[in-house]
Formats: sequence, C-alpha cells, structure tokens
Amino acid sequence: MRTEALQQQLANALATVRALQEELAETNRGQVALTMEWEGLKTGALQSAIFNSANFSSIATDAKGVIQIFNVGAERMLGYTAAEVMNKITPADISDPQEVIARAKALSTELGTPITPGFEALVFKASRGIEDIYELTYIRKDGSRFPAVVSVTALRDARDAIIGYLLIGTDNTLRKQIEEERNRVYKVLQENTLELEKAKAVAEKANLAKSDFLSSMSHELRSPLNAILGFAQLMDSDTPPPTPSQQGSIDQILHAGWYLLELIGEILDLAVIESGRLSLSLEAVSLPDVMMECQSMIEPQAQKRGISMTFPSFANPCYIKADRTRVKQVIINLLSNAIKYNQPDGSVSVNCVMTLPDRVRISVKDTGAGLSPDNLAQLFQPFNRLGQEAGGEEGTGIGLVVSKRLVELMQGRIGVASTVGTGSEFWLELLVASDPHAGYIEAAGAAGAAPPVIDGRKSRLLLYIEDNPANLKLIEQLIARRPDMRLLTAQNGNDGINLARVSLPDVILMDINLPGLNGIEAMKILRLDPLTAHIPIVALSANAMPCDIEKGLEAGFFRYLTKPIKVNQFMDTLSEVMEFATAGRDSPHRTE
Repeated sequence: MRTEALQQQLANALATVRALQEELAETNRGQVALTMEWEGLKTGALQSAIFNSANFSSIATDAKGVIQIFNVGAERMLGYTAAEVMNKITPADISDPQEVIARAKALSTELGTPITPGFEALVFKASRGIEDIYELTYIRKDGSRFPAVVSVTALRDARDAIIGYLLIGTDNTLRKQIEEERNRVYKVLQENTLELEKAKAVAEKANLAKSDFLSSMSHELRSPLNAILGFAQLMDSDTPPPTPSQQGSIDQILHAGWYLLELIGEILDLAVIESGRLSLSLEAVSLPDVMMECQSMIEPQAQKRGISMTFPSFANPCYIKADRTRVKQVIINLLSNAIKYNQPDGSVSVNCVMTLPDRVRISVKDTGAGLSPDNLAQLFQPFNRLGQEAGGEEGTGIGLVVSKRLVELMQGRIGVASTVGTGSEFWLELLVASDPHAGYIEAAGAAGAAPPVIDGRKSRLLLYIEDNPANLKLIEQLIARRPDMRLLTAQNGNDGINLARVSLPDVILMDINLPGLNGIEAMKILRLDPLTAHIPIVALSANAMPCDIEKGLEAGFFRYLTKPIKVNQFMDTLSEVMEFATAGRDSPHRTE
C-alpha cells in the first residue's frame, strides 16, 4: 500500500511539472510575438520617417530603373508629385543629360567595360556592390537646376538578386555657393599675390617686433614692480600688524602699485624709456661663458665683412660682478662697432686682463680708421655719430651712451684709446666676484639632511631657482612664514639642476629668465632625469604675456605664476602643489 501511494504522488508531481512547462512555453510564445510586433512597429516607423522626410529626396526604382517610390523630400526638391513620376520615368530623366553621358564615359574608362548613358550609368557601381556617392545636376519640373549629392544602394531579395535601387539625394546648392565664393576670393587673392605677400611680410615683421618689444619691456617693468608690491604685501600682512599710519602708507603703495601694473600696457607704448632707471641684477657671472656667447653671436657678422677675430682663452674660472644680460649687451655693442667701422679685411682682438686685484678689464681692439682727439671728446654724447651719418653704416648714436651708463650702473668704468690711421681700443672694467658654485654641494647636503618634524610631520623642501636678489629675498621672507617648509636657492639653471639631483626637493619654484640656461630648458632637463622627473615645478616669471603663459604651461610647468606676485595666491598655490607632491610621494602607485 505504501509503494502504491508513493507512485501515485510521483505521478501527480510529474503531471504538475508538465502543466507548468506548457504554461511557461505559452508565455514565451506570447513574449516572442509581442517582441516581433514591437520590432515591426519600430521598423515601420523608421521607414515612414525616412520616406516622409522633407530634408532629402528618397527615390526607389525597380530593377529596370522605373521610379516606384518618390518621397516628400523628392517632391519638394524637384517640383513633381509622386503620381507624375511613379511607373513613368527613371532618375536619369530628371538628371542633366550631358552629365549622365560624361559619367557613362568616365565609368567605362575607369572600370574597363562599356556603360550605356542613361540609368545604367547612375547605378552601375551599386549593381556591382561598389559603394557609390556622386554629384550631378537635378532638373526640376519648371526647368530650373540645382546641384545634388546622390548616394546609390542596390536593393536585393533573399536570394541576393537585385530587385531595385534606392537613390538618396541632398541639395548641394549652399555648399556650391560657398565653393564658388571661395574660388572667387581665391582668384582675387591670386591676382594680388605679390602685393599681399609684401604686405604680409611687413605685417609679420612689425608684429614680431611688437611682440618682442612687449615681452621684453613687460619683463623689465614687472621685475622691479614685483619687489615693490611683494614687500608691501609682506608689511601689510605682518605680525604684529602695522600702525594706522603705516597701514595708510602701505595701502597707498599697494593701490598705486596695482594701478601701475594695469597701466603697464600703456607704458609699453612710450617711444623712449629712461635707461638710467633700469633695475639691474648684479651677481657673479662667468666671464668665459659670456665671452663664448658673445663670440657665437658676433662671428657671423664679422665673417660677412671679412673681419678676422681673436678671443681670449681662460685657463681658470673667472667671475665678474655684473648683470649678465646687460654686460653681454655692452660687449656686443663694442664688438659690433669694431666690425662695422673697421677697414676691409681688418681684424678685431678681444682680451681680458686683471688690472687691479679686484678688477678685470675687457678690451676690444680694431684696425679701423681711428678717432681724432676732437672725436674722442664727443664720443659718449647721445645721437652724435661723429660724422658717420653721411656714411653707409646704420646707427643711432646712442649705443655707446647706453653702454657707458650700463657699465657705471654695474659699478664699472668704460674708456677708449685711439690713433688716427691705426685703430681704436675700447675697454670696460668690472669688479671681480667670487665663485658662486663654491659650497653648493655642501648646501645641498645640509638641505637634504633629516628634516625637522613639526606637529608630527616632516617639513617639506622647496628649491627656488632665481637670479634676482630682490626676488630671492622676498620668497625667503614668505617661506619664513611657513614653518612646515624649508627653502633652498640657486641663482642659475645649472646650479638648480645639480641641487635638485642632490637634495631631491618636494617642489621646485623656477624663474624663466635665468642666465645661461633658461627656466624652460632647465625644466626639460629635470623632466628627463629619472631622479627628478616626478618633482612638480612651478614657474614664477615676469614674462606675463598670454603667449608666455601658454608656452610655459605647454612646456610642462605644474603652475605658471606671474610677477608681481599676489601673496595670497602664491601661498595658496604653494599649499596646493605641496599637497600634490605629498600625495605623490605617499602613493604606492606613483610612477617616476
């Protein structure tokens, strides 16, 4: 009895399962039917949207080319109703006959088979399974014409037999008009090519000169203004705060300084800049490096005039106290004059000797006509060319005047000795400076020693590469307000690179206009070195033209700050880049 009961229960269970399976199958069949119905509705909607679009013509034909479908867009473009063309004509009948003949001829040549002018020429490629999009002229019912771009597709049945063709066309009138206008303008430009090229060359030269002038003058004006505003902001935020009287003065300085910064653009348009007010950066400059740079700059001019030149060789390092840019300007001016006013196939010799324990003399001797005592007395007068204005050499008569003022501003002297018929020897004397590289490895080692711990965190190291003493002093005072940071400085790109490799700072602050190796070049070298490639580098420069900033960011600087600095902005940027450097250092996924 128990076995029969179990068998009955099993049979009942199987019957229930079969019933559920049948119900599930019926449900699936219903879902499939609904899906097919929905897909059919979507397909129908898409077809309806295509064939009722007014934006392009859709013309479908049978296998012989007779039009079977002529949509709303075709009616709008061609002026026919669908009833006027369906089962009556082919697309060739509404196309320019000459273009159809030309197309048949071109295709015959291209494909190496005879093609009959007419509808066959319009669909031959498509009938061979070749993608075909071409341009031709459609003719409207009223006889007017318009250019069209036509895409042709062969329509095939389930057995891959062609049952017709679909031609989709768009009105190309606007593009043709644009092309015609462009061709017309181009033709006008061609007719005036010579004049336009001359005007373009003049405009480019003027624009380049203007850009160079603006960039140079912007730097010259912003450097001293940076110190004024920077120190004024330091006093403004100092602890204890300034007295009311001091605060009033500081406010006036800041107000006038920022206003002056806004007016720099107008100041740059001035025709004359008072050279006696130049702000010079006096530092230890390598005389051999300066002479080498001047030699490379001036030798092409000498070779062009057939003038031979000799330069001194230096067995030992020699440093002078000077502004690198300005001392080069003075030496180049003396060399240029020695070449310009020399005799044919003459010579120029440059020499460097110690005249006193603390002074070095740089002399430039030529084999020119020499100067009379009267001319020597008038030599350093502005705009006085000593009668040379009647000769063929260009000049303004202010080069030696500017050179004299620059040398004197660098605490030096300049003079000349000359004999008529023999030549002249111009010289300048500058103070000797000590080797700035001495001890930089020791400084780097000290900076790289175990950093102090503040509030449980190690202080971070900032390397500032800057050649301007005032700017260095300003940043030193700003960093003094950050007990979480230590400052290491270098005054040129090469020293900065060496210090970075030895001390591995967290962040590098880089001036752009550095002596010798500029900031962008130094940054690229650091980026290529695996030891320093990961260190974020922030530019701090008086080159504040938009193109300068864009160039700096594209070169790879983390941020680009301009002088005069805004203290709050500078401090915020410093915090941001330090956080970035800290995150990179602590992250196990940082790549170097």
